[in-house]
Amino acid sequence: MKIIYEDNHLLGLYKPAGLPVQADSSGDHSLLDLAKAYVKERYNKPGAVFMGLIHRLDRPVSGVVVLARTSKALERMNALFRERKVQKTYWAITKERPNPLEGKLVHYIRKDKNRNRAFAYERPSRRQAQAKKAELYYQLIADINNHCLLEVKPLTGRPHQIRVQLAAIGCPIVGDLKYGYPTARPKGNILLHSYALEFIHPVKKTPVRISAKPENDELWSWFV
Repeated sequence: MKIIYEDNHLLGLYKPAGLPVQADSSGDHSLLDLAKAYVKERYNKPGAVFMGLIHRLDRPVSGVVVLARTSKALERMNALFRERKVQKTYWAITKERPNPLEGKLVHYIRKDKNRNRAFAYERPSRRQAQAKKAELYYQLIADINNHCLLEVKPLTGRPHQIRVQLAAIGCPIVGDLKYGYPTARPKGNILLHSYALEFIHPVKKTPVRISAKPENDELWSWFV
């Protein structure tokens, strides 16, 4: 965990791939636990530390996560995400070139909680009534050694959205066995990275941009 943004209301962190954002059945330390411990130690806070979870990243995904240090910031940041007033930028490495090289994807995504897997459909149907509309923009920004770097800007926040939508157009993310990539990465990560979050500060009302480049996988070093 690295601190990349901090004020009295928000904490912006770099989450490495493999670290869960919140506690799960594995019993491993989580980003939320580490953030609370950091604030407690740095500011010598007695008792429990408040740390609000605003959004999540899948465990094998790396990148920027923002947490709320106050209940006011949590409520207002939740509203910004809900109202789509947070611009999210992701990077993804694929082996396949998308066709076309840039565009907008619209699918209807259903999450199977028992299998922890999402399914994307091209159109809504009565059979998949629980599927929710998912939208994103993508563009190819580099092509090196038969690998493609895509920039992705999701407009919605559905479970596994980027992973399943890119797989649906024949571009599974490198290392993502769940969605069709044939081989795993040595550390079990997938090459999807939350690169930047941009929004108006929920209390100060000033523009905020929090970004971090990906680390700890040699394929990322080809591009960044």
